[in-house]
Amino acid sequence: MAKRAASAYMTTLERILGGVHFCIYLLVLPFVTGPLFALLERLLGSPIPDNVQNMIYYYVLFAVTVVIFWNYLGRTTGYFLSAPWRTVGTALVGLVAFYGLNELAYRLLGLVLDGMTNLNDVAISAQVRDAPRSTALIVVFLAPFVEEVLFRGYVFGNLRDHSRWAAYAASCLLFALLHVWQFAVVEQNLQYFLLMLQYLVPGLVLAWVYDRTGTLWTSIGLHAAANALSAWTIVA
Repeated sequence: MAKRAASAYMTTLERILGGVHFCIYLLVLPFVTGPLFALLERLLGSPIPDNVQNMIYYYVLFAVTVVIFWNYLGRTTGYFLSAPWRTVGTALVGLVAFYGLNELAYRLLGLVLDGMTNLNDVAISAQVRDAPRSTALIVVFLAPFVEEVLFRGYVFGNLRDHSRWAAYAASCLLFALLHVWQFAVVEQNLQYFLLMLQYLVPGLVLAWVYDRTGTLWTSIGLHAAANALSAWTIVA
């Protein structure tokens, strides 16, 4: 069956609201979330545990994402239901490619990064150990959903009809930037941006499975499976 490129289509309102949501998520929230929770704690007169803060943060993101992209999600779900087994098969191929290419890239990047610590991975590992259940919900369900809607559905989908190469490049680079840029700023170390290289292969594979099937649920499922396996290796 031919790929359904039309599933990437978004209305003008979805593009406008999605663009605002995307910019806030990528550029603003990494720095204002802490102060906002500190203010909330002062208003409540009691501390809010880190795992509860993370849950609130991702539930709000999830809810806003669903509200903005409700119609788009309905369309992409329809394409999934029209060929579910093809979608699942592509996701499984993507999972194999994800780990195979990632392992190769990891070994090659080890020569370039020279033992640099990925603070994003360190933070997630600490969260998994401190609050395994709530963190598992975030990294397996909430975060993959939000990130795939924004980076694959919004960025890749809206650029694909103009230039497939631009769609791959923009979605992969912005996805990689999300995971490192705030740490580079906090650490005041521009070399930390080199760690973006670690996220280019995952971003490429996730974009490919979405492009291949035309439904966002393929990349969401692959992203969730990859995160679940990573979380399992931490707690196992």
